[in-house]
Amino acid sequence: MLIPSIKQIRNLDAFTIENEPIASIDLMERAAKACSDWIIQNFSNEFEFTIICGNGNNGGDGFAIARQLMDAGYNINTFYYSSSTQSIDCKANFDKLSAISTSKIIEITDETSIKFNSKSIIIDALFGSGLNKKPEGIFASIIKAINEANTIVISIDVPSGLYADQTSEHVETIVKASYTLSFEFPKLAFLMPENQYFVGEWKILPIKLLPNFFKNEPTPNHFSLLADIKSILKNREKFAHKGTFGKALLVAGKYGMAGAAVLASKSCLKSGVGLLFVHLPKSIAQIIQISNPEAIISFDAEEDIVSSIPYQNLQQYHAIAIGPGIGTNEKTATALKMLIQNYNSPIIFDADAINILSENKTWLEFIPKYSIFTPHVKEFDRLTQNHDDSFSRLESLKQFAIKYRCICVLKGAHTAIALPNGEIYFNSTGNSGLATGGSGDLLTGIILSFLAQSYSPDKATVLGVYIHGLAADIAIDKDESPESLLPTDVISHLGRAFNFIREIDTTIH
Repeated sequence: MLIPSIKQIRNLDAFTIENEPIASIDLMERAAKACSDWIIQNFSNEFEFTIICGNGNNGGDGFAIARQLMDAGYNINTFYYSSSTQSIDCKANFDKLSAISTSKIIEITDETSIKFNSKSIIIDALFGSGLNKKPEGIFASIIKAINEANTIVISIDVPSGLYADQTSEHVETIVKASYTLSFEFPKLAFLMPENQYFVGEWKILPIKLLPNFFKNEPTPNHFSLLADIKSILKNREKFAHKGTFGKALLVAGKYGMAGAAVLASKSCLKSGVGLLFVHLPKSIAQIIQISNPEAIISFDAEEDIVSSIPYQNLQQYHAIAIGPGIGTNEKTATALKMLIQNYNSPIIFDADAINILSENKTWLEFIPKYSIFTPHVKEFDRLTQNHDDSFSRLESLKQFAIKYRCICVLKGAHTAIALPNGEIYFNSTGNSGLATGGSGDLLTGIILSFLAQSYSPDKATVLGVYIHGLAADIAIDKDESPESLLPTDVISHLGRAFNFIREIDTTIH
């Protein structure tokens, strides 16, 4: 799914109006109907609704929703503040609502007339996505009253006050929605962690905008959905053998951090790799052999740390990952440097490998093309610079991938994957149960497995991130809670994740 800019969405609306063709007032009716249908499906007419409308097209949506919900037997109070001329379609829907004798339309004349019933569900149709400046005066007071009502709030398109494509620093004048009903596509702001308390649970409602528009209007931002993943995941051939699915090398672990190597190696094996070699210190080798007897072990010269990698044999591996639990010892850093110098194919850098590179940034110029980085936020900031907000960090992520011709995975609730061509893919799976030590080790192992199986680096990464999150979601749905979820639980549900994708892809002829 695409994540267009607000400008592109406006142009798409105009394109649909011209080429469907459809009158703009009818397209507004269609959008309002999508919202009304969702509300009817989720809230009975025993609830009272308060709809707050602005003067633009978002207000027009609100007036239309009010009329449609009244037709469905709902008790509706509609508030509006008319400080300027209403848009043409907003005025048309205001007039339609006003023509209904039972309509309860209340004009907000000043701050003393802002009185919202705390027992009523509020529908916010004040500004939507068209806002380009901080709400002030009476509008700031309306937003404050909405937030103080202590009730369910449903925002239409975008919570009023929130900028859709950039950082919103005026947090005191943004509606805090329980639900946000947006049209056709998510807004970029929905995926930023600082906005979760404003956006609430967001829903994308299709309104049949014409997708042909994007043939000549490319957008770099994408949201990975099941349909996208189904097109990536390969089927395993009947006569395949272990050589078919690649040979991977994982460099992981030090004394006291054997668990990172165990988790990364097990997730790699459970994701279908043909052969997995694990290079690690002697002191933890027995732990790996007992935990993962399927893995082939190579021993480091050092007892407790990784200090060297068998460089003369590196080209036999189809994929290499380094970092989980290795520490940042000077000898380990040297081993990482030698790996970069001696391996020509993409390398997956995780955890301490990233921390070492953060202290030796000149090495980044020499990493193999299409290498994959998997940092969390603090690791990424160490690798680049400190950031004050998620939008600036996202731009740095994009530029990092372009500059070093690599793929960079910024881990989080909607993990962002930046590609060397400037595109960014946000993930749609996963839950807060993954916010625990070891989850990142799993992801490294999964991506390593796909890379060894001859998936291209970009597809290996997008697929790996999605399945990692999907396995966690299935675990929560079947057996666990976010609090109880362990990385080992995610591993045990990887098989169900693969089956889920393939079963959904089954076509009945």
